[in-house]
Amino acid sequence: MATSFATFERLKDKGVSAFKAGDYPTAKSYLIQAADCMIEMAEATPDESRRRHHEQLATELIDLAKDCDRLSGSPGKRRAPLREADDGGADASDWLVREKPTIGFDDIAGLDDVKAEIRLKMIYPLSHADLAQRYGIHSGGGVLLYGPPGTGKTMMAKAIAHEVDAAFFVISPAQVLSKWVGEAEQNIRKLFDAAKAEPMSVIFIDEVEALVPKRQSDSSSVMQRVVPQILQELEGFDRTADRCLLFIGATNKPWMLDEAMMRPGRLDARIFVPLPDAPARYRLLEMYLAKRPLADDVDLGQLCDRLAGYSGADIKNIANRAAARPFTEAVNGAEPRSIAMADVEAVIAETPPSVLLKDLARYDAFAQTGL
Repeated sequence: MATSFATFERLKDKGVSAFKAGDYPTAKSYLIQAADCMIEMAEATPDESRRRHHEQLATELIDLAKDCDRLSGSPGKRRAPLREADDGGADASDWLVREKPTIGFDDIAGLDDVKAEIRLKMIYPLSHADLAQRYGIHSGGGVLLYGPPGTGKTMMAKAIAHEVDAAFFVISPAQVLSKWVGEAEQNIRKLFDAAKAEPMSVIFIDEVEALVPKRQSDSSSVMQRVVPQILQELEGFDRTADRCLLFIGATNKPWMLDEAMMRPGRLDARIFVPLPDAPARYRLLEMYLAKRPLADDVDLGQLCDRLAGYSGADIKNIANRAAARPFTEAVNGAEPRSIAMADVEAVIAETPPSVLLKDLARYDAFAQTGL
């Protein structure tokens, strides 16, 4: 589902409110997300004047996010001005987010087929290096995780980095495209240079279609430069060196990606991350409900059947809302009670699945045709 203006307004308002309240880390997070939304809307509009307006607004929000770092006294260098002539943009260390994820495959419910594909593509060539060399299997490369929202693509990317003990670079399209960190294509180069400097690294870009959309004759000049730069970096992987670099793009809309990204040597492994199957739904219910006070009539198996077609994010939301019912009653003076089956069923009744059947059909079509 495309980013709505209401979503942008909500994120922007939260960011501005947090900024006014002096909560600069929170403000920065919301402002970056709001800018990301505005960049996505800019790329989606055919009207040139509206596109320029959206891009300008995104830049203003990023400038305000920059002020959050300054006002909160963040350590490190000051960010470079909009177009630094001497080095072509900001130092990558000023804006790259580098993590060491702590979640592994065992922390992700289900998705066994997805995990098996990832092990073959990304993990086994590293854990069985001698066999990989014997059979000419190279480590690293590019992988596209695609599927409905809320199915765990981001968690899967973090788990991959944890399983191979890699530095995890989390990048949003807004960070790459924002002018306050320099020219977009230079940011791409610096991102890959920073990742290649690590013995083992994973670059993860969520909503990658916003960064590498299908190029049209009326595409923005930024996109006309960014897409070739990313393709060049992907083709420049040295898969025989001691260092290993994995590039993971995630998207809910794979059909919006530039076709050149799907060619061999780029995002050549396309992995569908589906809605949770029955065992995964049961595990999710255990994760989100079983540790809370449950009445004896709560039947996780029955709920598992009722939740066919729901995403992992949907199930988490339903569990939270079911727990909120007795909690609210207790806050208002009632005797605290356990979560009953009726609580969960009532929430399910008023909460349709977030993923529509027509959306699932679109993913099936993409898997068959790549379009």
